[in-house]
Amino acid sequence: MPHHALEIILTRPLNPAELDAACRRMPLAASHDATRLMTLVPAKTPNRAAHRLHRRLKDRLPIDVITTHYPDENGQVLLNLALPSAAHTALQTTALCTGQKPERLLERSVHRALAEYNHQEVRRLEREVRRLLAHTLPAHLLAAMGHVLTQNTQGPTP
Repeated sequence: MPHHALEIILTRPLNPAELDAACRRMPLAASHDATRLMTLVPAKTPNRAAHRLHRRLKDRLPIDVITTHYPDENGQVLLNLALPSAAHTALQTTALCTGQKPERLLERSVHRALAEYNHQEVRRLEREVRRLLAHTLPAHLLAAMGHVLTQNTQGPTP
């Protein structure tokens, strides 16, 4: 049976006793701040692996999201969300009214939100570049960007 790498994102950091108790239930690797965990789960599909993991740990951990660590052949990752009952009911009701599956409705909502975020981020960066260009030459800005990009291997800073 294949094993699936899953990441667990927690609603809060775990204390050492909680982490120890969860690790006795199944092997887990914790992030430095104990807000994210990794594990391998045997199952036929990633979806079954996520459900199995959720069932085994839901009473021991403050699980927010379970996701596959690696994208599938379509570049997609599986998200297994622990929705509060009110949100779950609202999602079911909306899905029933629109004739869609709840999973598909949620997927479309997440895609729309990500697209909107990307759009806003591009607009923000465009404003920043225009502001910088008001005070410097394009060649200097380009040289500085090249220097920063080749030196910055840690990713964006907040």
